Amino acid sequence: MSNITANKVRIVTAASLFDGHDAAINIMRRIMQSKGAEIIHLGHNRSVAEIVECAIEEDAQGIAITSYQGGHVEFFKYMKDLLDQNGCGHIKIFGGGGGTILPQEILELHKYGITKIYSPDDGRKMGLEGMIEDVIRQCTLPVEEPNEKSKPAAFWRAPEKWNGKLPLGEKKDIRRIARAITLAESGKDYSTVLKDLPVKTGKLATVVHAGDHPNGTEEATGHPATAPVLGITGTGGAGKSSVTDEIVRRYLNTFPEKTIAVISVDPSKKKTGGALLGDRIRMNSISSPRAYMRSLATRESDVALSGHVQDALDICKKAGFDFIILESAGVGQSDASILDYCNLSMYVMTPEYGAASQLEKINMLDYADLVCINKFDKAGALDALADVRKQYKRNHQLWTAANEDLPVVGTIAAQFNDAGVNELFEKLMQIVEKKTGVSFGQLEMHAHTKDTTTQSLIIPPRRVRYLSEIADNNRAYDTWATEQCTIASKLYQLQGAIEAATGNANLIAGLEEVKKGFEEKLHPECKKLVDEWPATVKKYRADFLEYQVRDNVIRQPLITRSLSGTRIPKVALPTFKDWGDILRWQLQENLPGEFPYTAGVFELKRQGEDPTRMFAGEGGPERTNKRFHYVSVDQPAKRLSTAFDSVTLYGEDPAHRPDIYGKVGNSGVSIATVDDAKKLYSGFDLCDPKTSVSMTINGPAPILLAFFMNAAIDQQCEKWITENGEWPIVHEKIRQKYKHLPLPVYYNPAAPERLPEGNNGLGLKLLGLSGDEVLPKEVYEKIRAEALTQVRGTVQADILKEDQAQNTCIFSTEFALKLMGDVQEFFIDEKVRNFYSVSISGYHIAEAGANPITQLAFTLSNGFTYVEYYLSRGMDIDDFAPNLSFFFSNGMDPEYSVIGRVARRIWAKAMKNKYKANDRSQKLKYHIQTSGRSLHAQEIDFNDIRTTLQALYAIYDNCNSLHTNAYDEAITTPTEESVRRAMAIQLIINRELGSAKTENFIQGSFLIEELTDVVEDAVLAEFDRITERGGVLGAMERMYQRNKIQEESLYYESLKHSGELPIIGVNTFLNKKGSPTIIPQEVIRSTQEEKEQQIDNLHKFWKRNEHRSGEMLNRLKQVAVDNGNLFEELMETVKYCSLGQITRALYEVGGQYRRNM
Repeated sequence: MSNITANKVRIVTAASLFDGHDAAINIMRRIMQSKGAEIIHLGHNRSVAEIVECAIEEDAQGIAITSYQGGHVEFFKYMKDLLDQNGCGHIKIFGGGGGTILPQEILELHKYGITKIYSPDDGRKMGLEGMIEDVIRQCTLPVEEPNEKSKPAAFWRAPEKWNGKLPLGEKKDIRRIARAITLAESGKDYSTVLKDLPVKTGKLATVVHAGDHPNGTEEATGHPATAPVLGITGTGGAGKSSVTDEIVRRYLNTFPEKTIAVISVDPSKKKTGGALLGDRIRMNSISSPRAYMRSLATRESDVALSGHVQDALDICKKAGFDFIILESAGVGQSDASILDYCNLSMYVMTPEYGAASQLEKINMLDYADLVCINKFDKAGALDALADVRKQYKRNHQLWTAANEDLPVVGTIAAQFNDAGVNELFEKLMQIVEKKTGVSFGQLEMHAHTKDTTTQSLIIPPRRVRYLSEIADNNRAYDTWATEQCTIASKLYQLQGAIEAATGNANLIAGLEEVKKGFEEKLHPECKKLVDEWPATVKKYRADFLEYQVRDNVIRQPLITRSLSGTRIPKVALPTFKDWGDILRWQLQENLPGEFPYTAGVFELKRQGEDPTRMFAGEGGPERTNKRFHYVSVDQPAKRLSTAFDSVTLYGEDPAHRPDIYGKVGNSGVSIATVDDAKKLYSGFDLCDPKTSVSMTINGPAPILLAFFMNAAIDQQCEKWITENGEWPIVHEKIRQKYKHLPLPVYYNPAAPERLPEGNNGLGLKLLGLSGDEVLPKEVYEKIRAEALTQVRGTVQADILKEDQAQNTCIFSTEFALKLMGDVQEFFIDEKVRNFYSVSISGYHIAEAGANPITQLAFTLSNGFTYVEYYLSRGMDIDDFAPNLSFFFSNGMDPEYSVIGRVARRIWAKAMKNKYKANDRSQKLKYHIQTSGRSLHAQEIDFNDIRTTLQALYAIYDNCNSLHTNAYDEAITTPTEESVRRAMAIQLIINRELGSAKTENFIQGSFLIEELTDVVEDAVLAEFDRITERGGVLGAMERMYQRNKIQEESLYYESLKHSGELPIIGVNTFLNKKGSPTIIPQEVIRSTQEEKEQQIDNLHKFWKRNEHRSGEMLNRLKQVAVDNGNLFEELMETVKYCSLGQITRALYEVGGQYRRNM
């Protein structure tokens, strides 16, 4: 085969399976596009099979993958194996993962055949653009023709390896189809590659021979002469890809024997020639053996279709596809070019087209067989539908047609199982049969009864301006406070003048009259604050402070003494004399525990409980349990912070498939069943007031939370059984259940001889069964109710920030929010007051690249979105607001020194004055984690210095809990030694640093106060910008947050690489060796034995519950269909079903997450 002299480099980009870190690959793919490459971007969390299928279908020269979540060796090797097994070993593989991919692992992967894994040292030497240029250079095919002495590039020799075996279990030979389209795009003959095209009919693959036409256009025997071609066109951003995906999904489900091909066109950039082929990222349904998709670039900047569309359609027809969809790039009003290529057409638009007169200008309304008004949940959708129907009637002279008979349908393609899309599909199939005579099979038709509506209205339309309302509320409070302070200052001055005018009765009388006028203007609450200030000062100069928390009176010391005997106050008060200054301080700063809580939400920190979080997550539950006991030994409070492996984070079960297997127990603990949760927290009384548990889990958070709650309940059942001497009876019940089954056990392969030090076995005696199986119903229900009121901790569960930044979304956004609301309603009904139902996280927004102001603004805006959503569901503000907590990152920027102060102040003002919430609801509680982004693989010992400074920021700002990252987390799961050092950082600050004994140490600093005001103003301004985009959810739809985060990430990376942002040991102050990546002495990875044990335990769990699991999953799905409380049902489901089983069941009723670019 002749070489191609003018070719385009096509590269598939993605983040690896169960990996949401897509900031780096997004930066990379943008630079690749700017260098002229055509990029098929798949986004985050992509399996090897998905990536390989895409690369083959798109006939790419290369694959570029980022992998930060461990399991990279298995992942890349599996990818190479799958490519080789399917005759596509010519596709080059590139990868990177920062310091997580160790040098010896890079060498191993290179030897295995991976083209290039880039290390942090490569990045420093080559720079971002240098690495990109290296990828493109290695993917670029030679421009010269081969001669007798040279061979064509491996890319062009690939068909020599293609035999009659179909790749990846597909119904068609997607390799030959893809290569034929590539040849057609290059103006080359493609008949040879199609000559022996296998087509799978039924269970067998047969080979049909094309005729002698040079491009093989004679039809293959046994297929329709003409496969119908549906052309889908419309305005940019109308959701054509989502509509296409929904049509493909319904087609494949409705006609289980039929095949479909999708040809999708995106524009090329005129300046660079590069292209983002971005439709595939939105497609969830095309990973089917009966579906084929090919993305084409226009290779011209001013057209909506590639010049080789007809070739691509001819090739798909030749391959025998039953149905073909051609999707154009976004078009203008006059473009109707798609009509030249299709049998029938669909025009996709949104309600936001402007005035009704604009409809007269849209050419496609004259020709489209179907008009889809997508995003029908937008304001004005019904008016738009009426206008479009009127225009359609005019254009087609259908004056008497009934509206419901017109081919104009409103849809919400982003909504799972949308009624509008269902109607659209039925009309489409009718038109296909009417215009082409082709019927794909039986389809049940439904009469039109009503237009689609959103099934789960998250924020009511009348409340869409909530963020600007909050901003206006807070600004109004500040204006009022300034006015009141001015009045108070005048009163202070008048009082001073009166005192100075002693003996001048007339002057005093006049001054008293003026003073009376100002007193009338001073708000009674402000007068009270000024009048009581002397008593407040006296109260805080005492040795002890007494205050009430709920029904308990707390008495705590107010002073400490230094070694020098100096009396150090725990709370320092200003020495202002002017009443205006005193009032301003109380209205905007105030004491810890007093509105607006700028200095902290509690009067004093809890005695005997440092804010230290004890972090662990590695291997199986037994190993992580051992780590928990190690880090909490001798600590008065057990504040456990749990990291889950990426398999768990994405709601899947451990399995032997290589791209899953490699990630089991890496970068977190593997948890798949309620028994795993019992082992994980065994030996810790989860209902003890000094025990709290934090779980960093989002997409499947409600399922993991149900695991945890059941573990806590069964611990209390064990205690009751012990206290009441019931174990003989219980043991007999256990013996009966496990007469023919192995009893689950706690077994740590690394320490099989005993339980860890400190583990008394609590939680392990009811492994393999629930308390309700062994206790009387009334006893179990009483224990359950009491346990739910006692558990302390938080589950992250923040799905909004996942969509914006972190990407561990698994369900559709609407369904995920419903699950969150169900959890909170359950908490209210069951009086769960000590456990936070969500940890609204800015940490992961910052880790994705946001600066501190953006982190804070996006996090608070997400928090207020949950408030509005819960209110719309009928919950009372004071019933749910105390169950909300926050989670921020602390970096090195100056704004991080006030991030907590600003958050508390904004939240309190809004809660008190806008939402009329009580004191408890006004208090914003938050957790801080030091920045993971500031951990570098070079000079890793320096990381502890950065972490110490960030921890100091957090402690001075009175955070409620703190996690200090281990210095080696840039490379590995932290070791016991590094975790101990990380904990020591905050323990030394809290227990040794004298200034940290004062709990409002930074109050009164000029810079702190100025920064607080500046950051507060910036956050409120961001609230207004988000409102302009339709609130948080509207901005998400426009990808505002995601784009802003990525821009800020790119800015940071460019400054780091240029050296303008100095980072010691990374781009300046390098050691004599150039500060290369340092490999720690111990690298934590899960062992094969642990992985096998997790998989084996899972299979045993399935086996012993097989008689109930199906029934329980069906019950769960029915609750979803009936719009019942899913978390209440999950509390029962998890007793019999694993994480992966539950996740897949919920996909069927709630839909899967659709990725964004």
